Amino acid sequence: MRQIAFREALREAMQEEMRRDERVFLMGEEVAEYNGAYKVSQGMLDEFGEKRVIDTPIAELGFSAIAVGAAQNGLRPIVEFMTWNFAVLALDQILNTASKMLAMSGGQVGCPIVFRGANGSAGQLGAQHSTAFESMYANIPGIKVISVSNPYDAKGLLKSAIRDDDPVVFMESELMYGDKGEVPEEEYLIPIGKANVVRTGKDVTIVSFNKMMKVALGAAEELAKEHIEAEVIDLRTIRPLDWFTILESVKKTNRLVIVEEQWPFASVSSEISYRIQKEGFDYLDAPIRRITSADAPMHYAPNLVAAYLPDVTRTVKLVKEVMYMNK
Repeated sequence: MRQIAFREALREAMQEEMRRDERVFLMGEEVAEYNGAYKVSQGMLDEFGEKRVIDTPIAELGFSAIAVGAAQNGLRPIVEFMTWNFAVLALDQILNTASKMLAMSGGQVGCPIVFRGANGSAGQLGAQHSTAFESMYANIPGIKVISVSNPYDAKGLLKSAIRDDDPVVFMESELMYGDKGEVPEEEYLIPIGKANVVRTGKDVTIVSFNKMMKVALGAAEELAKEHIEAEVIDLRTIRPLDWFTILESVKKTNRLVIVEEQWPFASVSSEISYRIQKEGFDYLDAPIRRITSADAPMHYAPNLVAAYLPDVTRTVKLVKEVMYMNK
């Protein structure tokens, strides 16, 4: 297959869906004239025009409300947030309107909308631009949450999200937009709610998502040098979460380590740990362990950024603890 960048995969997904369905449109800060803050929407204004690729003011609450209203009246908006840190300003529309409309209308009014953009840390951006939000949005009933790690998944899952009749939160990473990967030229969809076993192994299961997949896979490579074969699972979808794939892997490996970028309290790893010990306790030969970001705001200094985020070295150390604690 051809190799294309993460941003190109996202662009192709939006272009294909906008060509397929005239109800689909894109709106957000700098998505049109500037071709997107990260050049994801480059060239789309020229192809689709200003009525379907719409620049907005720096007012997340306002343009999100417009998009939600459009979704409730038959259109299928894609809202781009320059970063999910800014999307907190639009939380009322996501939490209290988009997610609840179907239930509050007795199933009469849906809200087919995709909220997408860069999530989590991106180097030295300081505390207010570095939060990972998967667990916060996954805590909202009525919303599907997708967090992708590579161009192939980004395209296939974004197309599925655009076609979905429920509101979808779609999380990318500023640090991955230039990453290249294999993406077929023919159309394809990836089902929402299905995890991907990206590396098979028999000794320990490592679960991760988004850019922390690089840490998980890097750790698996290092562990393989010491004859520890890790099975690595990319969640891809946070809500609904594919419990079956995780549990089947734990039945084989008898150990589970979770790597995520979020803070530890009430995180995705917290929920996975509870569910797997509840349904798979008899298969575990060691306690479930996890590595997360530090339980503090991210600082600006590069040495503190490095200390804050999970990395390969600490992940390898944690896996070894799990492997050898009963030996």
